[in-house]
Amino acid sequence: MQTRRFAQVDVFTAMPLLGNALAVVIDGEGLSDAAMASFARWTNLSETTFLLPPTRPEADYRVRIFTPGGELPFAGHPTLGSAHCWLSAGGVPKQKGRVVQECEIGLVTIQRGGDRKRERLAFAAPPLKRSGPVSAELHAQVLHSLRLPADAVLDVVWVDNGPGWIAARLRSAEAVLALQPDFGAMQGLKLGVVGAYPAASPQQFEVRAFVPDIGVPEDPVTGSFNAGLALWLIEAGLAPDRYVAAQGAKLGRAGRIHVQRDAEATWIGGDVVPLIAGEVRL
Repeated sequence: MQTRRFAQVDVFTAMPLLGNALAVVIDGEGLSDAAMASFARWTNLSETTFLLPPTRPEADYRVRIFTPGGELPFAGHPTLGSAHCWLSAGGVPKQKGRVVQECEIGLVTIQRGGDRKRERLAFAAPPLKRSGPVSAELHAQVLHSLRLPADAVLDVVWVDNGPGWIAARLRSAEAVLALQPDFGAMQGLKLGVVGAYPAASPQQFEVRAFVPDIGVPEDPVTGSFNAGLALWLIEAGLAPDRYVAAQGAKLGRAGRIHVQRDAEATWIGGDVVPLIAGEVRL
């Protein structure tokens, strides 16, 4: 065991305690897979990350991402939170105004923006590995898991950018907030739902995400799902090139995901608030 720098941050919120918590072991080099998994189970947060030296010359750092139930190839709030912690720990990007993260799905570009008071980070949404409608069998399982009749769900599609997300679009944000899912019926699913708010609302969509198989029945705020969702919604003409999504209300959170598409990428942005800084013995 050795002493390693450690931080805990709140992601997708500008106000402490209203986003999604992330534990970050800044000095992750030398830890075994078993030690990383064990610590992630111990923190019992939706994700814990470990920062490592990059193996690719283009990358600024490498990250491994663990849930209490196992490792993920990519996740959104750990990407923003890890980049924030790497920068705060003295990391100097190879490109001005950008950070390049290496993870299991490859390289992810993180854009630095915001104002003088607060820097807002945004990652480029990875391309979808699977898209289009799900099978009839999966569609039926989604309806059963959400306890909804067929006419209450407008679409059920793949928005898989690595973790295996499926998106269900409901008729309204109110319908999303009213859901009482059957987690037992979700075996094998990583399922998110989205519904639109009325025009002129501060947020354009309400989002929820469920991943009971990996120990996270409902995730407070989910960057990877919102990234896949944004690619689908914008391409399908169901969302504008720039919008704000809300997530976490049912868990007492107020996460805000800032989506913007430009000529280069679809960017998934959010604020990061540092809460804990110190050391951990691992």
